[in-house]
Amino acid sequence: MQQEIEQKSKNAGAFLAVVSLQMMVLWLVFVGSAFLFFWMATVVFIEQEKELDQAAFAFAADLTDPQTTEVMYFITFFGSKDFLIYGSLGLAFLFLVFKKWRFYSLKIIAISATTTLFNQSMKFLFDRPRPETAFLEQGGNSFPSGHAMIGGAFWGLLVYLVWTNLHNKWLKLTLCLLLSIWIFLIGFSRVYLNVHYASDVLAGWAAGIFWLIIAIFLLNKLQQRLGRRVDKQMEN
Repeated sequence: MQQEIEQKSKNAGAFLAVVSLQMMVLWLVFVGSAFLFFWMATVVFIEQEKELDQAAFAFAADLTDPQTTEVMYFITFFGSKDFLIYGSLGLAFLFLVFKKWRFYSLKIIAISATTTLFNQSMKFLFDRPRPETAFLEQGGNSFPSGHAMIGGAFWGLLVYLVWTNLHNKWLKLTLCLLLSIWIFLIGFSRVYLNVHYASDVLAGWAAGIFWLIIAIFLLNKLQQRLGRRVDKQMEN
């Protein structure tokens, strides 16, 4: 009996240590995202430095060839408005099929819609023109990148869902790593195709992650409150 109690205490202590570590990492990512966004805004609009953007374009130019360009056109589609609209709706519909995951449908729609509104508001506020060397015509302003911000929030939400729902440690880490690389490639494709500056993409990632964390926190609180109300109604 004593050994069983000690084992349970050890397991509880290990669980609390993991949760505390995750919360600390999440807090650092949250603060780091806010810092990165304001740093990029300062560099671009106050200091008006162009070294980062020029270096990124030069790096992308060294990689440019017809085959890579085709790959980048393919990758960039998965951060486009058309994909994110239908992708969000499709994923939300899929989660509606499974009762225990139905609240994820609300999370997907709410996060996609609010991130889009947030991004368009900032584009209007900062009013930065797109690069004149763009490979394809794009409407709207440049800062922050919508592909990086909205796409980052969408694919970042999938990272969150994988991390919180998969129990196999190595599968969870592998999928999260692959999704993170995918988020990076979508952002890089915007620089490669010259439709965004690197500072636009960095600011987009930062704003997308920042808002994603806030939105998940608020939606989880709403889910808990609704869950308690349902439980009380069932008791009555």
